[in-house]
Order: sequence, then C-alpha cells, then structure tokens
Amino acid sequence: MAIGPEPPLRITPEMLLSRRIDFERRMRRLPPVTAAILVLLVAIFALEVRFGALRSPESVIGAGALVRERVSAGEYWRLLTAPWLHGGLDHLVGNGVALFILGMVCEHAFGGRQFAVLYVLSGVAGSVVSGGVSPGPSVGASGAIFGLQGAAIVLFRQYRDRLLLRDRRIGFVLLLWAIYAIVTGLTESFIDNGAHIGGALGGAFIAWRLHPVVLSPLPPEREASLGVWLWVVGGMLAYGLFGWLRAGR
Repeated sequence: MAIGPEPPLRITPEMLLSRRIDFERRMRRLPPVTAAILVLLVAIFALEVRFGALRSPESVIGAGALVRERVSAGEYWRLLTAPWLHGGLDHLVGNGVALFILGMVCEHAFGGRQFAVLYVLSGVAGSVVSGGVSPGPSVGASGAIFGLQGAAIVLFRQYRDRLLLRDRRIGFVLLLWAIYAIVTGLTESFIDNGAHIGGALGGAFIAWRLHPVVLSPLPPEREASLGVWLWVVGGMLAYGLFGWLRAGR
C-alpha cells in the first residue's frame, strides 16, 4: 500500500520559545558597574549641595554644567562633566530609578565593560546634541540613561527571535519614566530634551556595535577592540576631570 507524504509539521509558539534564551535568568539585581555609577552620582550631588552649586545658574555653571557658549570657547570638558551633575533631588531620584532598571538590563545583556562604554558615550552624545539645540545651562544623567533605553530597544528588536523577556512590565515602567523626563525637560531649568534625544540615538547606534554576552561569550577579536574603547573612555573621563579641576582654580 502506497504511503503518501507526511503532512507538514505545524510550528507552535511553545516550540519556538524552547529555543529562546530566558533573558532574566541569572540577572543580577544590583550589577556592580550600575551600582558604582549610582553611588558616584549620589556622592557628586552631595558635593553640589554642600558647596551651593544649585543656588543659581552661575553656580551650577561653575560646577561644570553644559553651556553652549563656554563649549564654543574651548571648554569641551563640559560635555563630559554635565552628565554627572543634577539640578535637584527629584532630578537625581528620577534618573536613579531609571538607571537602576536599565542598568540591570543593559549590564546583564552586554557585560560590565561594554556597559561602561555604552553609558559614557551615550552621555557624551546627549551633551553634543544638547549643546546644539539649547544654550544651557543643563545638567543630568538622563542623556546617558536614554542611551541605555535606546540600546535596550535595539537589543530586543535585533534579537527578538533569540531572547525571551518574561516580565514585560519593565517596558511600561520605562515608558512612564521617559514621558516624565521629557515633560520635566519642558518645564524645569537645567534639563533639556536635546540630551534625551541625543543620548537615545547615540545609545541605539552604539548597541548595533556591541556583542550581547547574554547570548554568547565575547569573541577574542571583540575583546581586543573593547580594550581600546575602554582606554578611550577612560581618557575622555580623565580629560573631563582635568578640565574641571583646572577651571576651578
């Protein structure tokens, strides 16, 4: 008796999910690089309060805020110092919550070293666009944090067939934070949406060049390239600190 061809096998969602990696498995609730950045932001804000940096626009400019006129005059270090300052406690707390959530996501996805490069370069991208669209003064880590959000969007879009995100509430929380940050940028001094846009675009662009270690270890050639970028980022931060110290004399 002739046997006809087997009917095609129907692929079910369960079969596809079994080949995807559970993104949240083994995710650290307080990744070390994120924790270090949070501690540093709080410490810097404490110094701002201690030395009266928030009393007036002039005082926050003296503390290292981003001002287009000063950058055009050669104070490029302000592109690096402004993302580490904040204009008030509510500004710091809002950014801290978003950094905590996005730090868990991005540091888990890319590893601590790639995360550090992503964070710093996103902050610089935010400063560059901010200086182009606003005279300032402006401060805040939200440009760098929007960069993390842009990177997370690229990550889950690019690897949507390989990553399983169980708790989708995180996206809703981050959407609310983004709306809050944008509205705040329209209503409060020292904050501008140019940094948000620049950081998001910068982070999204950088994410295309990063290797997701949550899927596989970093290849040797990427290790060498990452080492170079870490030196670049370290040099940029050193330049920002040197410029700030020199200006404060």
